[in-house]
Amino acid sequence: MTERMKVVVVSAGLSVPSSTRLLADRLAAAVNRATPVDIEVVELRDLAVEIAHNFTNGFAGKALAAAQDAVTRADGLIVVTPVFSASYSGLFKSFFDVLDKDALTGKPVLIGATGGTGRHSLVLEHALRPLFAYLHAVVVPTGVYAASEDWGAEGLAERTDRAAAELAALMPLAPRRGEEAVVPFAEQLAALQR
Repeated sequence: MTERMKVVVVSAGLSVPSSTRLLADRLAAAVNRATPVDIEVVELRDLAVEIAHNFTNGFAGKALAAAQDAVTRADGLIVVTPVFSASYSGLFKSFFDVLDKDALTGKPVLIGATGGTGRHSLVLEHALRPLFAYLHAVVVPTGVYAASEDWGAEGLAERTDRAAAELAALMPLAPRRGEEAVVPFAEQLAALQR
């Protein structure tokens, strides 16, 4: 029997309940519909103190180390942040700052964000996509932004399903846990066109 691929969801929502977590859960469910996967959720809110300590002492606490390992070993990532000051949250950025510099190399990533209005939707293109490109991840073409008015409105489900299908198509092409491999760009494009 083949091992199921693993998707790690990184949610930077600060409240409970959180629209950021709601979007993350919807994206994870859509990926699981596209291809059955094992899903693990990393709530950054619960790691805030350990992330701060990692910056000051250079060591990850037990929970942060487990989250870092989960992200590093994942076959694909779903990352969702609330928008603060027209960008990702500081907690979101801090988590990715304490990862090993090569942890995301070649890893497929679906980016998402939530905000109060649609005016912040470009955060996907001007903040999230460049961050993950810098980290050498393979960002799926469709990012998903959900403003307050998007919940229950037309379009969000379609964007979610499209982005999930793109992540599902890229995951089998990514290096498996512990492997170092580069997938030719032509193969990545062909997978997205299926």
